[in-house]
Amino acid sequence: MIRNSGSFFSAIPPVTKNLIIINFIIWLAMMLIPGTIGANFTEYGGLHYIGASDFNIAQIVTYMFIHSTGGIAHLFFNMFTLFMFGITLERVLGGKRFLFYYLSCGIGAAIIQEATWALMIDSFVNNNLEMTIANFAHANHLSMEQAYQYVTPSQLATLRASIENALVTVGASGAIYGVLLAFGMIFPNRPLYLMFVPVPIKAKWMVLGYGLIELALGLGAAKDGVAHFAHLGGMIFGVFMILYWKHKGIISKNGYY
Repeated sequence: MIRNSGSFFSAIPPVTKNLIIINFIIWLAMMLIPGTIGANFTEYGGLHYIGASDFNIAQIVTYMFIHSTGGIAHLFFNMFTLFMFGITLERVLGGKRFLFYYLSCGIGAAIIQEATWALMIDSFVNNNLEMTIANFAHANHLSMEQAYQYVTPSQLATLRASIENALVTVGASGAIYGVLLAFGMIFPNRPLYLMFVPVPIKAKWMVLGYGLIELALGLGAAKDGVAHFAHLGGMIFGVFMILYWKHKGIISKNGYY
């Protein structure tokens, strides 16, 4: 093991430390800045569907630094996981490679999320459009056919655009799942403990379990507001990078087991 002197905070490698700091600063800014500025972080920086008017290419990076302001749990668990596993991974991979890996997994998660949205966008838009028209018809005591006659083509297009723009993903979870994947591949037999489970589980089985759970939830069309396929995307891109680096002999555990 490697011993570090100095304060606890100074012992955290710089990339891991700065990623945690940046995420907390942005979250605090969203919470504390008055007016609509905080909400605009999500509007402009959150990942939107590629066909939506609010999409811009920078969002495939910015979205992973924005977290829900509905509470601290979303941010805390992502940053806690980064702290727990990122420290070791950064020392194994080196700062530049670890940052490249982290961002690549986050971008990979965004790509998979965009592909998922592309497959379901038509049914999503049509279902929400029909629900909106149905509410209008009910409120005005109209049939669906009569309600549609009240909606002009331009209004219909505006409704469609609004529904498309409602698809937004934020958070570092895709990159974090990539970090978990890397830890499981580099330290497959390292014993890990789940909260409230006193029996150690090898890292490789824990990571596999997380992946299978995300796949099951994604295929089951879980309506919990969580981008399960984005999580899988981070892991998928991570697999290829770790396998490539192992093949090239780039990864060295540097005294870690």
